[in-house]
Amino acid sequence: MIDEQGLRLGEEAAHRLARLGWCEIEPGLSDAEFARIEGEYGFEFADDHRAFLAAGLPVSHPPEEGQTWDKPWPEWRNGDPDRLREHLDWPIDYLLSDVRRGHWRHDWGERPGVPEEAVESARRKLAQVPRMVPVYAHRFLPAGRGSFGHPVLSMRGSDTIYYGADLVDYIGQEFEPETSHLDRMVERQPRATVPFWRDYLSNVADPS
Repeated sequence: MIDEQGLRLGEEAAHRLARLGWCEIEPGLSDAEFARIEGEYGFEFADDHRAFLAAGLPVSHPPEEGQTWDKPWPEWRNGDPDRLREHLDWPIDYLLSDVRRGHWRHDWGERPGVPEEAVESARRKLAQVPRMVPVYAHRFLPAGRGSFGHPVLSMRGSDTIYYGADLVDYIGQEFEPETSHLDRMVERQPRATVPFWRDYLSNVADPS
């Protein structure tokens, strides 16, 4: 069972996306499909994220020329497992690339002098941080059954920002361009919820 409030939040986000007609939406994931995905990839969807995908599975359009992500919606049903793992690993891998370029957290202690040793040290530390689950391209929600209402984060390693006060707000931020991102963020200030990753957050609009 998932929380009733999380269920309502996820279904509202799904209905909002469907009304916009922005993408194809297939039948939602079944309980058996959720069990397979969570077992295979080692995480549990947050309640609102699960309800969102149960209400309807968004499907990416064929990529346009110059598009950064050829399939921004995760292909949870029939996707290539290696591609899905790459998508799930995006927050960690991007942060490790920042470490390679010099990023280092003070709470990690002294930085090794050799870049590759610094990356391996950071990789061991990052194995313990909360798992993030892709919603769309580099927009992520924290994993965790029994949780809901987290802000959606736009994640590029140490450059991580809010991109929606919750999943419903995020759909508006991403797919309703008539209102600016900054205007909506002023209206609904999000709250930092996920340990570790919240240390990187700011309320600056994402330029991408």
